[in-house]
Amino acid sequence: MGLSPASLIAVLTVIYLSMGCFMDGISIVVLTASVFMPTIRETGIDLVWFGVFLVLVSELSCITPPVGLNLFVIQGLSDRPIGWTARAALPFFFLMVIMVAVLTFFPALATWLPRRVM
Repeated sequence: MGLSPASLIAVLTVIYLSMGCFMDGISIVVLTASVFMPTIRETGIDLVWFGVFLVLVSELSCITPPVGLNLFVIQGLSDRPIGWTARAALPFFFLMVIMVAVLTFFPALATWLPRRVM
């Protein structure tokens, strides 16, 4: 593809966010992990870091406004309109986006504890 690791992560984030509008997190991981894994290995991205990234982004994608799957669950529990639910979830969405950015710029945050255990 000719992408740098940072641009590959940006593209994957957009792909996962768009998939989260239509699918749940486990389905996204099962369908895409085997497809993207060779590319991730080839670019030299740590696979433990990618696993943490994958879980974080798949959960982020489930609250992606306006049609994230978890938004409909929250809407059903609260008996509020979906627009209200999406606006209420927006701060959490942005916090998770910031966490993805922090994880991308400081990958040692995701690999510090696993390296201690090994």
